[in-house]
Amino acid sequence: MGLWSKLKRLIPPGRSSPSDAQLNELERLIGYHFRDRGLLRLSLTHRSVARAAEKPMPSNERLEFLGDSVLGLIIADQLFRKHPDLSEGDLTKQKAMLVNETTLSIVAIEIGLNRFVYVSAEEEKSGGRERPSIVSDAFESIIGAVFLDGGLQAARSLVLDTIYSRKASILADDSQRNYKGDFLEMVQARAVGMPRYEIVSETGPDHDKTFNVVVTVAGEEVGRGTGSSKKEAEQKAAAEALLKMADADE
Repeated sequence: MGLWSKLKRLIPPGRSSPSDAQLNELERLIGYHFRDRGLLRLSLTHRSVARAAEKPMPSNERLEFLGDSVLGLIIADQLFRKHPDLSEGDLTKQKAMLVNETTLSIVAIEIGLNRFVYVSAEEEKSGGRERPSIVSDAFESIIGAVFLDGGLQAARSLVLDTIYSRKASILADDSQRNYKGDFLEMVQARAVGMPRYEIVSETGPDHDKTFNVVVTVAGEEVGRGTGSSKKEAEQKAAAEALLKMADADE
């Protein structure tokens, strides 16, 4: 019995996983045909489905971890090769804008990947298919699945075609500013220590959590942020810290 056949037996009734026809459409959208369809299905399986199952079953979280690293490598390599004139700092800023949660979710929704994410009925009702954290994680999971199924070149083609090809418009979007990167540069320039981000509280149900983050430097709190994902909360905390330090300089 294949992986997905085993998983289907564990999933509670009332959930609808992507059909073969939908997977065919998804493969067409990403320009890659899977040898192992189980990997593709797993990459689309959000933890809300896994947690609602009668027995323990895997979600796409491990593939997300892998895909995040593969994505970072591919974007870093492409920027390094294509822009020998850019400094390390500029390369870092561009990479951060190309791989962050906002970019990934926008691109995923633009090309329709979010339509195939497999979420629980509760998550579906709360708009999970449009939630940036869920959509971006699924995109990274697909990248990880493509890497496992077809190797680095296949993953590279996917990343370049879907993300790097939009580089100009992504970098031109001011809302994509990497506040964490900017704040890191500021504290490094002042040699006051490294920023430390800590989640001080989480509220709400699993499908709709709110994270509260504090950023400290040398043990002193310099900013706070709240968001629907850890990344968003950290960015907001860094933005507040930047404002406070800029005000202190005036």
